Amino acid sequence: MSWLYEPEAGKHDLDEDDIRVRPNPKGNKPRTKNRPEHKNVPIGFVTGVDLGRYRVLLEDEQRDISATLAKELRKTGAAVGDRVALAGDTSETEGALARIVRIEPRTSLLRRSADDTDQVERVIVANATQMAIVTAIANPEPRTRLIDRYLAAAYDAGLQPILVITKCDLADPADFLANFAGLSIPVVKNRSDDPALAELGKLLDGEITVMVGHSGVGKSTLVNALAPLAERATGGVNTVTGRGRHTSSSVRAIQLENGWIIDTPGVRSFGLGHIDPKSLLRSFEDLWKVIERCPRDCSHLADSPDCELDAALAAGTLGEQGAGRVDSLRRLITTVDAE
Repeated sequence: MSWLYEPEAGKHDLDEDDIRVRPNPKGNKPRTKNRPEHKNVPIGFVTGVDLGRYRVLLEDEQRDISATLAKELRKTGAAVGDRVALAGDTSETEGALARIVRIEPRTSLLRRSADDTDQVERVIVANATQMAIVTAIANPEPRTRLIDRYLAAAYDAGLQPILVITKCDLADPADFLANFAGLSIPVVKNRSDDPALAELGKLLDGEITVMVGHSGVGKSTLVNALAPLAERATGGVNTVTGRGRHTSSSVRAIQLENGWIIDTPGVRSFGLGHIDPKSLLRSFEDLWKVIERCPRDCSHLADSPDCELDAALAAGTLGEQGAGRVDSLRRLITTVDAE
């Protein structure tokens, strides 16, 4: 008995001629991962972000346009301060929307995390050159350890820090500033009746300065004084909690006569989960020369044997604020290492 298949009469086996090839509706061109280089497209400066729409200043024409991200950039995104390449409609037509197709190489990147154990980076600003740390001497009370965090973030991003003290007509900032006497950073004292704008203006000239600070310290008021057309929302301090009210809700770059201010929303915490530990140590400039003499495996904590910080404290060479500075550094080391 044969098990060979024999087609029925009038039928035959299928061959290539029986296969119907359906046309490709998208064309027969094979897909490629190679993207256009966009060599000769306009370059712009990102001045603001709102609900996925980017406000971009065209560098050559000095006019603002709206843009969205190209698909391949949606995971990484762009930040205020980025220089970006643009394709699509860059005209002034109402409703026109350009496309950001490339982010130019960054010179700096300021980041923060939700807390010290979170290594997910939240990019705040790109390409800044300075960080102006704004704090009030009263109403709300200044927070030394928050400033230490800002300084660590500034050193990690490669930014030159500036300390701006507001509301100096309410209290004398001398005792507070003693905490940072060993740091070689500029300090500007601001009064309501004498804003010291000329002094601060010289420091901002020709720079891209990101302004950071606790809610309610007068940061947006200062921005409006430096750039009257900025119209940043301002607010006071809650009389019950003593905390500043959040006013600015977005990061925005504001053009000065020669330079930029990048205003950021006020924050009550600044996570350092992403930071390089060496940047943290270097931000305590007044302690760094002591730390350099520590043994190679020194953790710089209180239980670390032969730590030079303890020797300097015992010898009294760190001054009146030395114990507080060492304690602040060790607290930050502990929280960052706890990730």
